[in-house]
Amino acid sequence: MMKGTTPSFEIPSEMRAVAERSVEQAKLAFNNYMQAAQEAVSAFEDRVKASQVGAQGISKKAMNFAERNVISAFDFAQRVVQAKDIQEVVKMQTEFVQTQMQVLTEQLKDLGETATRTAMDSVKVPGRGNGA
Repeated sequence: MMKGTTPSFEIPSEMRAVAERSVEQAKLAFNNYMQAAQEAVSAFEDRVKASQVGAQGISKKAMNFAERNVISAFDFAQRVVQAKDIQEVVKMQTEFVQTQMQVLTEQLKDLGETATRTAMDSVKVPGRGNGA
C-alpha cells in the first residue's frame, strides 16, 4: 500500500475555459435580470406616484369646488334675508338653483376630465410617446 498518495487530477484547459465562460455568462444574465427587475420596480413606483399626485389634485379641486359652493349658498342666504317680499325670494331661489345647476354641471365635467387625464397619465408606459 502506498501511504497518502492521491493521484493528481488536472482540469484540462479547454474545460476550464468553458467553465469560466459559463460563469461569466451566468453573471451577465443575472446582472441583466437585476437591471430589468429594478426598471420594473421603478416604473411601478412612478405610476404609483403619478396616481397619488393625480388623486391629490382631484381632492384639492373637489375641496375648492365645495368651498365655492358653500360660499355661494351663504351669499344666497344673505340675499334672501334682505328680500322685500316672497316674490323676490322665489325669483332669487329660481335664479340660485339655475345657476348652481350650471355650476355643478361644469364642476362635474371638470372633475371627470381631470380624473380621466389622471388615469391616462398613470397608465402611460415610461419611455414611449403619449400615443403608446
